[in-house]
Amino acid sequence: MLLTAKYVIPVTSPYIEDGAVLVRDDQILDLGTACHLKDKYPMEEVRDFGLSALMPGFVDVHTHLGYTALRGMFGDLPYADWKRHVLHTEPFFTEEDWIDSARVGALEAVASGITTIADISASGVTLVPAKEMGLRARVYYEVLTTQKEHAADVVREGVEKIERWKEEYGSDLLDFGLAPGPVYGCHPSVFQAIADVAIEKNIPVAMHLAGSQEEADFIRYGSSPFGVHVSEHEQGKLAAYPPWLPAGTSPVSYVSNWGILDVPGILAIHCVHVDDHDIGILRDKQVRIGYCPRINAKLGMGSMPLEKFWAAGLAIGLGTDSPAAVDTTDMIDEMRIGLMITRATSSERFVQASAKTALRMAPIGSAQALGIEDTVGSLEAGQQ
Repeated sequence: MLLTAKYVIPVTSPYIEDGAVLVRDDQILDLGTACHLKDKYPMEEVRDFGLSALMPGFVDVHTHLGYTALRGMFGDLPYADWKRHVLHTEPFFTEEDWIDSARVGALEAVASGITTIADISASGVTLVPAKEMGLRARVYYEVLTTQKEHAADVVREGVEKIERWKEEYGSDLLDFGLAPGPVYGCHPSVFQAIADVAIEKNIPVAMHLAGSQEEADFIRYGSSPFGVHVSEHEQGKLAAYPPWLPAGTSPVSYVSNWGILDVPGILAIHCVHVDDHDIGILRDKQVRIGYCPRINAKLGMGSMPLEKFWAAGLAIGLGTDSPAAVDTTDMIDEMRIGLMITRATSSERFVQASAKTALRMAPIGSAQALGIEDTVGSLEAGQQ
C-alpha cells in the first residue's frame, strides 16, 4: 500500500512535499514523492491522507500507564508530597482497576501518535493493553528493598518474573527488563545485583536517577522526607527508616560506585540534579537519558541541563512519565513544553533548542535511547 500525504517527514532525512511511503505487511519498503512512487508501483493501492504529515510513530521512553486513573487527584504539590499521596492511594486499586487504568493510558498514547512505550511497573499491568492494542512495549519490572539481606532474593525474583512475562506475553512487539526502585528506596546491593545479572543475561535496565532535590539531599546528607516515605512504600505503614549513612556524594556518583551504570545501554530517567562531574560519568559510561520535562516542571523537580547533555554527545529520548502528575499521555505537548523550558534556560537558545531538534527527539532520539533505532523511529526502507 502507498500512503500519501502533503508532507512526509522521515526525521532522519529532509521532508518530502507531496510524498509517499510504500508499506507492505509490517515493513517500510520505499519512500519518495507521490508521483514517482505511483509510477514506480502502478498496481499498488493508494491511501491518501491529504493535507497532513506522515512521520514515524513516537517512542515514549518512560511511562507509568497504570497510574492514568489518578490524573487530576494530586495537583499543586511538590514531588515528595505528591509521591506520598500516590503511595497512600495505591492500596485502594484492585488488579483489574490497574489494568483498566493502563488501558485508558494506552488508548491516549495511541491517540497522540505514540506507537512504542517503555513502562516501569511492579505488576506488569501495561502488558495487557499493550498486547490488545498492538503497541510495541518494553516493560521493566521494578525491584526494590531497603534490606541488604533481601537484595539478591528480590533481584532473582525479578528475573523470574520477566521470564514468566515472556512466556505469557512474549511477542515481536514486547520485551522486558529490570528497573531498580527509587535510589532512596533501595539498598545499594540491589544496584550491584541488577548489574551483575543484567550484564550476564543481557537484560535491559532503566532507572530513575537524580530526579529531585529531595533525592539528592537524601543521598548526600541523609536529610529528606524520603526517610518516612520509603518505609511506607515497602512496609505499608508509617515506620522509621533503617539507619542511613549519608554518602556525601551525588546520586549519579553513588549508583556508579555500585556498578549499575556499567550495564550496556542503561537508561537513566530525569538526571536533573547533576553537575559537570556527573555528566562526565554519564558520558564515559555511555548512559542513555530519558527526558521528562512536564513532570519535572509540574512537581518542581528542576530542569535537566539538556544543553550540556547535547554537548556531551549523550543519547536522549523523550518520556511522558506518570499520568498521575502530568494528566495526559501526550508526546506533542511533551515536545512543546520541553522545547520552551530549554529555550528559557539555555544560553544557546535557538541554536540547539529548535523545533526540528525537539521533533527528532520523540521518534529517533527515543528509539536510540532504547537501542531500537534499527527497527523504529524513522521512515526508512527496512524499518518496521
